[in-house]
Amino acid sequence: MFCRVVEYLFHSLKCKSIYNIFDMHFFCYSVSYSTSLNIIIPLFWSVEVMLFLNTYFAPGLEWLNTEGPLSFSRELAGKVVVLDFFTYCCINCMHILPDLHQLEKRHSVKVFLCVLFKVLQNVRGAVLRYNITHPVVNDRDARLWHELEVACWPTVVLLGPRGNLLFSLVGEGHRERLALFTSAALQHYRDQGLLRDHLVGTKLYRDSLPSSFLSFPGKVAVDSSRKRLAIADTGHHRVLVVSSTGKLLYSVGGPGSGRKDGKLQEATFCSPQGVVIKGDIVFVADTENHLIRKIDLLEEQVSTLAGVGFQGIDKDGGAMGPQQPISSPWDLALGTSGGKEDNVLWVAMAGTHQVWCLFLADGKLPQGSNFQMGTCVRFAGSGNEENRNNAYPHKAGFAQPSGLAPAPEEPWCCLYVADSESSTVRSVALKDGAVKLLVGGERDPMNLFAFGDVDGKGMDAKLQHPLGVAWAPDKSLLYVADSYNHKIKVVDPKNKQCWVVAGTGEAGDVLGPGFTESSFNEPGGLCVGEGVLFIADTNNHQLKVLDLETKTVSRFPISVEDTVDSATNFSCSFKVPKLPKSALKVNMPLLTVSPGQTVNMKLVLSLPEGTKLTKEAPSFWILSAEGNEWLLESRVATGNIQDLSQPLSISTVLPAVPDVTDASPELTLSVWVYCCLTGGGSCMMKVASFIQPLQIVTTLENGPVTVTLAHAF
Repeated sequence: MFCRVVEYLFHSLKCKSIYNIFDMHFFCYSVSYSTSLNIIIPLFWSVEVMLFLNTYFAPGLEWLNTEGPLSFSRELAGKVVVLDFFTYCCINCMHILPDLHQLEKRHSVKVFLCVLFKVLQNVRGAVLRYNITHPVVNDRDARLWHELEVACWPTVVLLGPRGNLLFSLVGEGHRERLALFTSAALQHYRDQGLLRDHLVGTKLYRDSLPSSFLSFPGKVAVDSSRKRLAIADTGHHRVLVVSSTGKLLYSVGGPGSGRKDGKLQEATFCSPQGVVIKGDIVFVADTENHLIRKIDLLEEQVSTLAGVGFQGIDKDGGAMGPQQPISSPWDLALGTSGGKEDNVLWVAMAGTHQVWCLFLADGKLPQGSNFQMGTCVRFAGSGNEENRNNAYPHKAGFAQPSGLAPAPEEPWCCLYVADSESSTVRSVALKDGAVKLLVGGERDPMNLFAFGDVDGKGMDAKLQHPLGVAWAPDKSLLYVADSYNHKIKVVDPKNKQCWVVAGTGEAGDVLGPGFTESSFNEPGGLCVGEGVLFIADTNNHQLKVLDLETKTVSRFPISVEDTVDSATNFSCSFKVPKLPKSALKVNMPLLTVSPGQTVNMKLVLSLPEGTKLTKEAPSFWILSAEGNEWLLESRVATGNIQDLSQPLSISTVLPAVPDVTDASPELTLSVWVYCCLTGGGSCMMKVASFIQPLQIVTTLENGPVTVTLAHAF
């Protein structure tokens, strides 16, 4: 009978009788949960709950984006209020946020409350990461949760201007229904004269924080052959390509969100996550646009390979990429399936709890059909949110897969999956698609709460919401970003043993003397470089480098612009001219530096008395590292010398990963100065070479190091 009543209420939305329900005090309650649940049971709302909401929220609650605590008897009186019961790790909850943003734009008289209960530090991170601008209250002790008999996330509750409950929706996918109910409620109470148009004071949490170059970097990928990294700067809605020393080469997208293809300077993204870089191509999981994008650095163009720009519900796929709706792609990996090398892009489709693939060239799935280039189709996962392993890939179940790492070598021949909501790492066989457990979780496929922080074997090992995996083929080891444990772990697939590599287990930003004394804050992605791990330390807004040989952790510096003189040119093919026999060689004292540190050379030169620089023969300097080419990424820096009245500043950023085989690296700054007598007549060439030896230590030093190179000709 209850269900028939609810169905009547929903059907009545299309006629004026909808207004009759807004003076009823009922609560819609559900005892089960799925992402598409829309069966709700009305339950009469108690007087105690009415009193609770009509007075104050419980004292001591933690508020964000407001000037202070809100109450239904003051600030919220006369408002139609939406309560969104939200947890920051749930993909279904993330899908609700665009619905609320749309309502905020449409109706300015409402107040939205995003009600969470988690650790405040993590709630603050979620507010920033997902650009939440409405008031947020941290229901730390779950009082609101219990008072309103909420059963699961996400649940959206609509309240009238007297704090009276109107209805609730469970799960995602109710945008139109929520908009219709809200509009009708506003119209009804406006006609009754019960709405108030006073402003509720807001104070955005993000405005109280200093800016950072990176904002919640989600993923990082490396192209070792080109010594370049691709970084998903998720909070800034952009993708960065940097050199192995941290020099910024390309910045595509940002600072605001958008969905635009075209030239690199014009393209926009919305919270990109997974990235893959190979040569001049970067593939991007444009997560909140529900797209897969391609950045062509050579052509300087961004294009869309898959997705239609809004969240899809199709769990099978099979259409050409630009016609195939997809849902929250979270990570990407290049692979080979029934065709030429790297003919497929594996996709962690977090929104539908599956693993998909996009064919970059013709190919075939294991025990499946042939597919044409451009086809986007499911590979594994039923679409049910489960921790279910199965020999048949379409019968297996994932729970928000968020990280991928191919291990195509024998005997592994699989795709490793960080399945975040089940707190497991799973494998999908590339030969037949069978899905198996590697570590974490438990036997009950419906239990998604078998998380913890335990080293061990197989199911005895425990993780908490792992978001990233990276395969090291030379060691046959799998590295895991155990995100909510704030640790980096490693798994040996031969025996399924899992143990911690780095991290204290507490959120922090400490660079300790060793791996286990260093701390992270929800690292979301990682990749394997040459002897190092690059870590997207998401909530610390940084990239970090784990040197697997020295067991040290350092920050990866990103040089936003050339700090060298504006006339500087960098070249890989430039040949350093041979010094004349008359050249002065100055051997500088040993300079102690650390990986990633900026070396600032202050060049102070004095001309012979009575001379001046010759305009017709431009003077210049050259910064080189002959025999130590790795210091400058096998390049040479040059620049003109136009004025010696002020010191000339020349800077370079040392590689974040030093060459451990080079015991005594040196930088050489050579200057060619052409000068003539002031009164005319003879001209001369003066040459000097400054040799700066470096001692690279593992201890991280803050800020640049400056050395003065001075000489009077």
